[in-house]
Amino acid sequence: MLNQVVLVGRLVRDFEIHMTDKNKKVATITLAVPRSFKNLEGIYETDFVDCTLWDLNAVNTKEFCKKGDILGLRGRIQSRTFENDEHRETKLEIVGEKVTFLSSNPKEKK
Repeated sequence: MLNQVVLVGRLVRDFEIHMTDKNKKVATITLAVPRSFKNLEGIYETDFVDCTLWDLNAVNTKEFCKKGDILGLRGRIQSRTFENDEHRETKLEIVGEKVTFLSSNPKEKK
């Protein structure tokens, strides 16, 4: 079996690192990932993918990246089930295992 995801996209916004109850660092980032094909109107659509980063991945990404930077992310899909307003929900999320800093946004450098 294989559960592996590879994404390359732009960091949508700056983010914060939070501490869990067990003193683990966690951050949620959103990557804008353009699709490789045009829709019926001839436009390349973009998907906005939430990814969870833990500990050193979260710290390093926060230190070296900002909104608009291009990141490569390798990770896995993980499902989480929880109770919400008296019904059960399942959420799929991407857990980043390796983050590669590909380029900075030149507009933000000035």
